[in-house]
Amino acid sequence: MRPTFLLFLLTASAFPQHTDLDRGGQLFVKNCSACHGDTAKGGRGPDLTGGEWKHGGSDDDLLRNFTKGIPGTQMPAIPMPEADARLIVGFLRWTGGESAKDSLSGDVALGRQLFFEAAQCSQCHMFGGRGGILGRDLTDARARHRAKDVAAAMQAPLQRIEARGKSGTLLRGVKKNEDTFTLHLMDDQRKWHFLAKRDYTIREVDSPHPTLTLKQRDDLLAFLIKAPPLYDPPAEWTPAADFNVTFNRLKNAAAEPHNWLTYWGDLRGTHASGLRQITPVNAATLKSQWTYQLGGATVETTPIVIDGMMFVTGPLNDATALDAQTGRPIWQYKRRLPAVAGHCTVMTNRGFAALGDRLYMVTLDTHLVALDAKSGNVIWDVAVDDYTKGFSITHAPLAIDGKIIVGVTSGECALTGFVDAFDAKTGKKLWRTYSTPQPGDPNRKTWEPEKSADYGGSPTWTTGTYDIDTDTLFWATGNPGPDYEGTVRLGDNLYSCSVLALDPKTGRMKWWFQFTPHDVHDWDGNQTPVLVDGVVRGKKRKLLLTAQRNAFYYVLDRTTGEFLAGQAFAKQTWAKGLDDKGRAIVLPNTTPTAGGNYVCPDAAGSANWGSPSYDAATNFFLVSVREACATYTSVIKDPVPGQGYTGGGQEIDAKVGTPGAVRALDALTGALKWNFPLHIGSSATGVLATAGGVVFASSNDGNMIALNSRTGKYLWHYYTGAKIIASPMAYAVQGKQYVAIASQSAIFVFALP
Repeated sequence: MRPTFLLFLLTASAFPQHTDLDRGGQLFVKNCSACHGDTAKGGRGPDLTGGEWKHGGSDDDLLRNFTKGIPGTQMPAIPMPEADARLIVGFLRWTGGESAKDSLSGDVALGRQLFFEAAQCSQCHMFGGRGGILGRDLTDARARHRAKDVAAAMQAPLQRIEARGKSGTLLRGVKKNEDTFTLHLMDDQRKWHFLAKRDYTIREVDSPHPTLTLKQRDDLLAFLIKAPPLYDPPAEWTPAADFNVTFNRLKNAAAEPHNWLTYWGDLRGTHASGLRQITPVNAATLKSQWTYQLGGATVETTPIVIDGMMFVTGPLNDATALDAQTGRPIWQYKRRLPAVAGHCTVMTNRGFAALGDRLYMVTLDTHLVALDAKSGNVIWDVAVDDYTKGFSITHAPLAIDGKIIVGVTSGECALTGFVDAFDAKTGKKLWRTYSTPQPGDPNRKTWEPEKSADYGGSPTWTTGTYDIDTDTLFWATGNPGPDYEGTVRLGDNLYSCSVLALDPKTGRMKWWFQFTPHDVHDWDGNQTPVLVDGVVRGKKRKLLLTAQRNAFYYVLDRTTGEFLAGQAFAKQTWAKGLDDKGRAIVLPNTTPTAGGNYVCPDAAGSANWGSPSYDAATNFFLVSVREACATYTSVIKDPVPGQGYTGGGQEIDAKVGTPGAVRALDALTGALKWNFPLHIGSSATGVLATAGGVVFASSNDGNMIALNSRTGKYLWHYYTGAKIIASPMAYAVQGKQYVAIASQSAIFVFALP
């Protein structure tokens, strides 16, 4: 026996000679003491007996932390049998003096009434999506704190802050964050103040909690520790006076270019900024302003910025609010994920939607979560579908009038896609539209045999766009399944590789347009439906523009779905061109076979989910292009929902490689206007046009690039040190323009000096 553990046994006078506790203590010393000390009181790692469970304190949370590790921390995974891990949990519970929850004598129902009514705890604290945001969210108090520590906190005074500025200005409120140079304070009106400490004299002031009887404390404690943490948002929703992203603001996003209110920058998907401070004359002087580390290896988020606050999501469904001027974190949301089907999805999250004073994000375990934008507290959390089937969601939701719209990943796992609408206030599901024809739909005959539509993929994994004028939602769909073997699903396979025009009130399909009928190359149609107005064939029209993964550019009438114009914008060898209806004229010997057929582009496509941009000043459609070729093979395999169902694969031509470019196309025809070559192309990097005449682009080799929007001439670049698979965006704070991009595990922000 190690001497340190022997000393612990001798000095822990109350330590019972119980086999399980003794064994748990031995296992703890063997596996955990190097960081947390033999007594679990802390060392290099934190004290594990104090009852402050930052990463979850339920038995399941602790078991997961021991055996799986904690991402973004120094806590590694420690492989051990579950029985041993449970012994360690029992040991920690005992060392912390934690009593069983069942021993609490209070009345849960009376405690709930106290929390929300008589004791007015909910004026400052939230539980289950209801209450205030000055204090901590207590929904998960039982998972993070011991009962005795919660009881002690009820009786301790509240610590408040008084900050007096050099001009005599006095601010009072609650300190939320602090570092060497800054302090974040929320005042009694729930307004944020981001203070430079050198400009204020700061002191702490104690304020007592409401006085409670012993019985009331017992009841309140029983509620906080024993009540199920179910989300029960208030029936009425009145957004904060100083933070309210109304639908009218979303419709008129161009009127406030200092903000970036949606994933695409606006509801029409133009991904362009009206800011003009950065120009071709001064772009070469751009400097890095700040960097924030999100953690994870595949950060693909596009930030949104609202009135000086930036909101970003991380790859494991964590989220952070930042001071958009300094990069200092304001709040963080972390979600503990179950074992999602990684073979059915990419492990990422691409961003938020905002409506009112709430943020909406989707998760890899197929949930839609509403967060309070000013605190990060969960308002409600609903399941979109069952993640154990293989579903997941990675894109940013779309917020419109009272509704949150989401799609789903499902393309490679013998599942079918759909688009869902949820009530923004309550999380209630309003409608679902499937992206493969269901029984009774005449277009089910485009799948032969019809049963193949039940495993047909057609995932809806990219954020849609919305047309205010016609009240139409546009959502793109992905490849049919299996990806490469088409003989088991003969026909056009509607509504795969298409754009769907939906009635947002009901989900009814108004029209569709299919870009790649009977796709056998994994050329998802999940590219941005960009909505603009223009004159085509001498007639002013409402247009939908898109550069597709299959290497063709399309111009559609968005009121009818009529094909108006189109041509190849990248290297392709699979089609002679497009006919008058926009259907590709497929060349022979381009279908995957057991022996293989060589086709351009490869499965990643000429364009993908990276944001294109529409520049109204030049009428250019700007897109990041990848030009690779591959040998495609096919194999017949029976579908098993939730398991891989690709029906073959591809081998990229190593001699050709993956060259790329940033290209400007005539928005009305697709004709090439300029071309900026990239050493390594990526169809997952985006482009941003700005009113200052500068285009920002990103490259797979880690460069943020500035180009002249009219000529494509190089102006500036910055090497981030890691691969970029995200799209740039722009915003302004106090009149200063910033440009931001996610690169590998961080957010980089640039501005003029």
